[in-house]
Amino acid sequence: MLGLTRGTVALLPHSEKWHRVFEEEKERILTAVRDPTLAVEHIGSTAIGTVSAKPILDIMIGTSGFDRELTFQGAIEALGYEFKGENGIPERHFFGKGTPRTVHLNVVRFGADFWLSHIAFRDYLKQNPDAAREYEQLKQSLAAGFANDRESYTNGKQAFVESVLALAGPKQI
Repeated sequence: MLGLTRGTVALLPHSEKWHRVFEEEKERILTAVRDPTLAVEHIGSTAIGTVSAKPILDIMIGTSGFDRELTFQGAIEALGYEFKGENGIPERHFFGKGTPRTVHLNVVRFGADFWLSHIAFRDYLKQNPDAAREYEQLKQSLAAGFANDRESYTNGKQAFVESVLALAGPKQI
């Protein structure tokens, strides 16, 4: 159901189980970090009900600020996550879980650009079935051409993502 070898690309049809697994993981995270006020969102294609996706949950935690030292890093690692630092994106704490990879966890400042753009993109595709279908077709084409090149697959989606964000506009909080 979930899991993909790092660096590879394979898409599965949407599964409602992904939403249930997210809710379970969200509860595990909130219990472990002992801060029920944190915002925890299901982002990425597994959050969009009509879109095929890599079978990896994308989870985003919003904190009140971005601190270089994440106070609950140990609690997240105790859940089986591997801390990867910013992993190429400033002001983000990134964790991966599982071998094969089952979850990508992003910890960012609530209301920052990363937060707003990911929410706006997800919500726009949920509310616009034509755009969601177009995105799915693009992803399938890219997956066929870049099954062993995740970076090229991701880069191939960038223009579409930017066009959606231009339409959706990150929501201000």
